[in-house]
Amino acid sequence: MSGRNVEVPQELQIPVQQRSSPSQPSLPSRITPLWPDQSLSSPSFLPPHGGFRDYFVLPLEPKYCCESCHLALCNPKQTECGHRFCESCVRDLLREATPTCPVDGGPLFEDKIFKDVCCGREIMGLRVFCRNERNGCKEQMTLQQLLEHLQDCPYYELPCPRAECKEKLLRKDVPDHLAKRCKYRDTICPHCKKTVLLADLKKHEETVCPAFPVSCPNKCSYPSVLRSELTSHQHECPNAQVNCMFSRYGCSFKGLNQELKLHEATCMAEHLRLMLAGNFTLEKKMEDIKSELHERYLVLPSLNSRVTEIENRYEELRDKTKQMEQKISNIQKLLSSHSEKMREMDAELRLLRQTKDEVDALKNTVETIRNRVAVLEGGSRGNFAPVPHTLESLVSRHDDMLSVHEIRLADMDLRFQVLETASYNGTLIWKIRDYKRRKQEAVAGKTLSLYSQPFYTGYFGYKMCARVYLNGDGMGKGTHLSLFFVVMRGEYDALLTWPFKQKVTLMLMDQGPTRKHLCDAFKPDPNSSSFKRPVGDMNIASGCPLFVSQPVLENGSYIKDDTIFIKVVVDTSDLPDP
Repeated sequence: MSGRNVEVPQELQIPVQQRSSPSQPSLPSRITPLWPDQSLSSPSFLPPHGGFRDYFVLPLEPKYCCESCHLALCNPKQTECGHRFCESCVRDLLREATPTCPVDGGPLFEDKIFKDVCCGREIMGLRVFCRNERNGCKEQMTLQQLLEHLQDCPYYELPCPRAECKEKLLRKDVPDHLAKRCKYRDTICPHCKKTVLLADLKKHEETVCPAFPVSCPNKCSYPSVLRSELTSHQHECPNAQVNCMFSRYGCSFKGLNQELKLHEATCMAEHLRLMLAGNFTLEKKMEDIKSELHERYLVLPSLNSRVTEIENRYEELRDKTKQMEQKISNIQKLLSSHSEKMREMDAELRLLRQTKDEVDALKNTVETIRNRVAVLEGGSRGNFAPVPHTLESLVSRHDDMLSVHEIRLADMDLRFQVLETASYNGTLIWKIRDYKRRKQEAVAGKTLSLYSQPFYTGYFGYKMCARVYLNGDGMGKGTHLSLFFVVMRGEYDALLTWPFKQKVTLMLMDQGPTRKHLCDAFKPDPNSSSFKRPVGDMNIASGCPLFVSQPVLENGSYIKDDTIFIKVVVDTSDLPDP
C-alpha cells in the first residue's frame, strides 16, 4: 500500500516501543531487556534507533518491516522507489556520500522522501504483548494503547522511592515494601523514642542515643549507666581517677575519688601554704603591671602630639596631591591642544612643500621657454628672416601643452590610486577621513554623498562601489547615515551573467575593543534596474536609507580620529569563471 503525505493525527503521535513476533524466538529470549539505555523510572517509549522491538501477537507482515533494520517501522518514511524505512534509518542513509536505496540501489533524495501516515496508523493498530510480560503481565493491547497501559502496569519494575534504598521491585509491591520490608523505613528507638531509619538504628544506639545504657569506663560497681548521665557519674564514680582541687597551686596528688577526701583532710596545712605562695606571686605580678602601666601613661602625651603632627602633615600632603593632579590635568590638555596644532602645521607644511615643487617646475618650464625664444629671436636677426610666431603665441602654445600634460598626469594619478586601492575578491574596506567636515558639508548641502573607490568580484568580474550619505537620504535624511551599493559599468560586462544576483553585506566597522560591527545584508531583486547590466557609468544605487542613526554612530566607538571605516562584502562563492 502506497503512503500519502498526510499529517499524523495527534492521538497517533504517542512514543512507544515494539517487539518482534512471539512466533520467531522462544519465550526465554523474549524476556530480555528491550535496549540498554531504557530508564526504569521514566521509560523511553520510542526506540533510540531503528524500528520497534516489541513482540507482536500475530507475525509481522513484511510490508510493516524496515528495509534497513528489518524491525517494525517507527515513524515510517517512504522513498521515491516505494520502499519504507524507519525515520532514523533514513537519516543514516542520507548521511552517506552518495545515498542509495539498499533494496534496488536507486539514488535517494531528501526532498522526495515523505512520511507514510497510512502505514504508521496501521502499525499503531497492531496488537502487542506488554513489555512487562517477563515480570508476569499477561495483557495484550494495540501499540496505540501500550503507552497508557505502561503508566499503570502493576508489573512494571522500578526502584524504591526512597533514594537510599537501591532495591528494584514491581509497582504492585511498592506499598508493602515501604511499609514492611524497606531497610530505610522510619522506626522508633526503643530507648529515647526518637524517629530514626531502621538501617541506622544500631549505629544510633551505639553512638548517640542518650537513653541507651552503657557500662562505666572505670568498671565500678554500677552495672550500667544511661549515656546522658555518664558525665555526672564520672564525678561520683569511686574508681574514677581525679586530681586535687589545689593542683593549680602546685599540689601533685592524683588518685581515686574515694582517696581524695582523705587527702583533703590530712593535707589542709600544705594546701594553705601553697595558696599563700601563689597569692604572693600574684601580688608581685600586679605590682609589675602597675609600674609598667604608669610608664606608658607618661608616654601618652608625647604620642598624642606626634599623632596630631602626622595628621597635619597628611592633610598638607593631600592638598599638595590635589594641586599636582590639577597641574597634570592642565598639562595634558595643553599637550593635547599642541598635538592638534602640530598636526595642522604638518598638513600645511606638506601643502607648502607640494606648492613649492610645483612652482619650481613652472619656473624651469618658463626658463626653458625664455631660452628657446631668445634662440629664435637671435636666429631671426642673424638671417634677417621674419619670425613665424610672436612670443605671446609661443608662450600660449606651451601653456596649452602644459595644461594638457597636467590633465593627463592628474588622470594617470587618479587611475594609479584606483588600481592601488582596488580589491579583486569582492570585499571593499573604505576609509573616510575628516568625518566632521564632510558631515557639515553634507548638512549644508555642498556635498550630499560620497563615492568609494571601485572594487571587483575578480580580475574579470563585476565592477562595483559604495555610496554614503553622511546626513542621510530619503527617509533617513537628517537622522541617519544612509549606505548604498552601486553596480558600475566594467570592461568585461559582456562576459558576465545579468542581472547581478550576488548577496551583498553592508557593514559599519566598530573601532573599539568589542568589535560590534553594524551589519545589514540583502539579496538583489532581479527585476530592479539597479542590478541589470549598466548602460551608463553606473546604475541607480540600492541599499539602506536608515542604515544607522546619527546618535548611535557618533556616541559609539565607530568614529575614531575623525575617521570611519565602511566594509562591503559581495558573496563570490557561487560565481563561475567568465
